[in-house]
Amino acid sequence: MNQDFSQLCILPPYNNLHAQVIRRGREPTIVRSGVEVKYRITNNTTSAPKTNFWQYAPQLFGVNLTPDVGLTGNSLQGKMAPTGANDWAATGIPLTPITDNGVLNPYPLGEISVESEGKVLALTHAVVPVSWEISCNICHAPGLPGPMVDADILMKHDQKHNTQLFGGGAVLCASCHFDPALGTIGIPGVKSLSEAMHGSHASRMQPVFAMGLTNECYACHPGFQTNCQRDVHFAKGIYCTSCHGNMTAVADLNRIPWVDEPTCGSCHKSRQPEFDFEEPGKLFKDSHGHGGVHCAACHGSPHAIGPAVTPQDNLQAIELQGYSGTISKCTVCHTTPPSVHFEHHRHD
Repeated sequence: MNQDFSQLCILPPYNNLHAQVIRRGREPTIVRSGVEVKYRITNNTTSAPKTNFWQYAPQLFGVNLTPDVGLTGNSLQGKMAPTGANDWAATGIPLTPITDNGVLNPYPLGEISVESEGKVLALTHAVVPVSWEISCNICHAPGLPGPMVDADILMKHDQKHNTQLFGGGAVLCASCHFDPALGTIGIPGVKSLSEAMHGSHASRMQPVFAMGLTNECYACHPGFQTNCQRDVHFAKGIYCTSCHGNMTAVADLNRIPWVDEPTCGSCHKSRQPEFDFEEPGKLFKDSHGHGGVHCAACHGSPHAIGPAVTPQDNLQAIELQGYSGTISKCTVCHTTPPSVHFEHHRHD
């Protein structure tokens, strides 16, 4: 998310949290109704004093929002809704990386509870990551505060593209540039936000390298301090470009941002041909297997696949099975260990 919204907005505070409810048994079942699934962000009960997003939301998104309520009507705590896809979700959670006691924490924990008639039946914790470490100031208005950095970006955009953005109020980049992350269609003939950003900056990363930094992706995707990628792949020396390609590749006009993403099977199928991976036509984050369980429910979210290098991301697996990494202990869900080993086939 942006830290300041007075000049421009790339992304608002907007986190999505998903959860599956599984009733333990000899043959576990996925619960789709009859319970309440609630969430809250621990040590983070308010966002409005930490960012000026709510002040500029009417200009950027055309809506007047109650402080601490996000673009989908959710806040930092509430009820998750069934999605119809075997899980429950809370979208658009307006979370910032600042805790209530003023500490910077890009890996805040969400607490998810399953309740019935006021009784807590199950409780788990998962990281709800958020960062505003977008390091545009490496090149734009170095050393100046955020609003001046954003002003420099808008002025250079005006100079290059003959636009009149600077001085016209807060600008939502996705209002012109197609961006599936926000569901905007953009203006016909204008590049997608991903194509414009990656294509424009691919040949301009020398200031990043001159600082001794080797991961050019982290100049924008948080970040040099935050570490968006913090999973088992990172620990093994597999980095952003290994899966996504370099900035020029990401800028390919035929690549749909947030949709045309690498798959687990693209690498792992050759190493484990007997395994199934993502469902056809679906990304890892949306795929199911093993009785309808989400892949991410056992393996972790895409950039925090266990065992992660961040302790917070390992907490859920440790709580459930006593050790970090993929949730692979059968008795997490099965009251009696199955007699047949799970062979990682979607329909097993």
